[in-house]
Amino acid sequence: MKKICVKILGNEKTQFIAIPVFSILLSLIVGMVIIGAMGKYPLTAYMNLLQGSGLMPKPNYSAYQGMLTDFTSFLNMLTPMMFAALSVAVAQKAGLFNIGVSGQMLAAGFIATVTVGYSELPAAVAKPLVLLIGIVVGMLVGALVGFLKYRFNINEVVSTIMINYIVQYLTSFFINTRYIDEISRQSKAVSRASRLTLMQVPIGNLKVDLPLCIILAVLIAILMKFLLDRTSLGFEIKAVGSNRNAARYAGISVGKTMVVSMMISGALAGLAGVTYYMGYLESIQPKVLASTGFDAIAVALLGNNNPIGIIFSSFLITGVTKGSSYMSAASGIETEIASVITGLILLFSACSAFIRYEVKKWKTELEEAERRNPDVKNNH
Repeated sequence: MKKICVKILGNEKTQFIAIPVFSILLSLIVGMVIIGAMGKYPLTAYMNLLQGSGLMPKPNYSAYQGMLTDFTSFLNMLTPMMFAALSVAVAQKAGLFNIGVSGQMLAAGFIATVTVGYSELPAAVAKPLVLLIGIVVGMLVGALVGFLKYRFNINEVVSTIMINYIVQYLTSFFINTRYIDEISRQSKAVSRASRLTLMQVPIGNLKVDLPLCIILAVLIAILMKFLLDRTSLGFEIKAVGSNRNAARYAGISVGKTMVVSMMISGALAGLAGVTYYMGYLESIQPKVLASTGFDAIAVALLGNNNPIGIIFSSFLITGVTKGSSYMSAASGIETEIASVITGLILLFSACSAFIRYEVKKWKTELEEAERRNPDVKNNH
C-alpha cells in the first residue's frame, strides 16, 4: 500500500497536481458515505450535480432550454468567482488576508450601476466603461486597506471587515432612498447595454445567457501567473509575503509593496463585483454581501493560491454550488449537502501538507529498506 501511494504521489514534479486530486477524491468518497447514510444513491446525487451545472444532460428540458443553457449559466456564475479568488490569492501572496472582497465587489458594482447601468450609453461604450469603473473603484478601496496597513499598522482583516459594513449600509441607504424597485425590493435593473452578460441569445432553438468576461477571467489568471512568477514586482510581493524583515533587509519597500498588492487585489475584486452585479445579476439586494467574496477564500485555498490552480478550483466549487439546486429537486437531498461536500473538499485539501509529509516519510523508509535489503523491494 505504501509503495502504491509513493508511486502515485511521491514524484515531486507532479505532486502539485497529484496530491490535490487525491484529496478531492477522498472528500468525494466521504461525501458518498454521508449521502449513502441518508438512504440516497451517491452516484445519482453526483450525476445530478453535474446535470445542474450543464456538464451532463438532464432527462428533459423546458422550452428553449438545454444542456447548453445550463452550462452558459454555470459559466456566468463562474466568472465573478474566478476574479474574486484571484483577488484573495494576490493578497495572500503578499502575506495579507483580504476578507473584504465582498465589500469591494459591492462598492464596484454599486458605483458602476448608478453611473453606467442607469445611463443611456450604447453597449460599445457602456460595457468597457463598466469594467474600467470596476477596476478603479476596487483599486481605490484596496489602496485604502494597504495604506492603513502601511501607515498605521491596522490589521487588514479588521479594516476590510469594517469597510464591508460601511459599504454594505451606505449602498443600502442609497438603494432604499433613490434606486429601489418597489416590486422586487432590490435596486432597479441595469440596462441591457451595460450588462456584461448577453441575455437570452438565440442559438438554434435555445436561448442562452452568454457571459462576456469568462475569457477575460482566464486571461487575467494567466497574466497574474506571469506577474507573480516572471516579474520583479511578483518577486517583491512573494518576498514580502514570505518574510517582511528579510525583504526589507534586501532593499524592498515593504510598505509600497503591500499597498500595490492590495491595489491589484482590489482591482480584481472590482472586476468580480461588476461581473456579478452587472453580469450574473442585474440588480443589488440591499444589506446583503455576496457570498462569492467569502467562498473565494475557500477557492483560493483549494487552488493553493496559484492563479492556474484557481481556474480549476473555481470550476469545481462553482459546479458543486450551481448543481445543488437540481440535485435537491432530482434526488430529494437537501441543498446544504452541497456545502458539506465543499467543506469536505477544503478539509482534505488543507491536509495536503500532511499528506505530502507522510508520502515523503514513506518514500524515505522504502528507499532505506531497499538499500539494506534489495529483496525488500519486491515484498512491499
